[in-house]
Amino acid sequence: MKIKATIVSENSVFHLPGALAEHGLSIFLETDNGNYLLDTGAGKTVINNALVLQIDLRTIKAMILSHNHYDHTGGIIPVLDIRGTVDVYAHPDLFRDTYSIRWGKARYIGVPHPCALLEAKGAKFSFSRDFRQMAPGMWLTGEVPRLTDFEKGDLDLVLKSGKEYVKDDILDDQSLVFETEKGLFVVLGCCHSGIINTLNYILEKMGPRQIHTVIGGTHLGPVSDVQREKSIAALEAFDIERLGVSHCTGQKTASRLAAEFGDRFFFCNVGTVVEG
Repeated sequence: MKIKATIVSENSVFHLPGALAEHGLSIFLETDNGNYLLDTGAGKTVINNALVLQIDLRTIKAMILSHNHYDHTGGIIPVLDIRGTVDVYAHPDLFRDTYSIRWGKARYIGVPHPCALLEAKGAKFSFSRDFRQMAPGMWLTGEVPRLTDFEKGDLDLVLKSGKEYVKDDILDDQSLVFETEKGLFVVLGCCHSGIINTLNYILEKMGPRQIHTVIGGTHLGPVSDVQREKSIAALEAFDIERLGVSHCTGQKTASRLAAEFGDRFFFCNVGTVVEG
């Protein structure tokens, strides 16, 4: 399969007049089997940037949601307003009651709109926890098993349980994988499951393969120093040819990855195009 991934929404934009940055992620995917949109950003940039990039969101065959956070789901309605009725692939935990607790305050960070409203706008949800084939050469990981002993995630992300808050394991986190001539092409949303857990799970499901390209959010920015360093060390064992990071990776971690991966590393900002 051939794939062309274009970053539509992301935290940074450079040398692209008219484009906007926001805390969030959205990636337009052109494949042999049609066009797809992974996530929709926080909602303020997806339409503007699609116009700047001359991307026709009316052509998407389906929308895929990596997890429920607002910075990946906030643009669903603007996209539906452009596209109309469309399949939306997600985990069944998409509409859970999820929060972040930072600076002593709890803030709701889940999908900004109720399921009924999105369905009325044309979203045809397909929920699954399973690793599933979306099209020939294209898979959605579904729920990723948490097996490493160091990928603990972000302790500030919680679920409301009665009057208390408990850690949110973000089991709905999922990623996309494409089979190309050069090897596997992995597209991450936020990778709350842990990038090592995710890559290991992909190889478990698909058998020993070369992982040629990994792009998207790694969520190595907000995690502990221990997780960050162990994850970076473990990444080297995969012999990834291209690593392009976005969004929740953070500048500090991106700098570390650039030092470790050298010419194999690049930034995936608004307008970045990656082909495989």
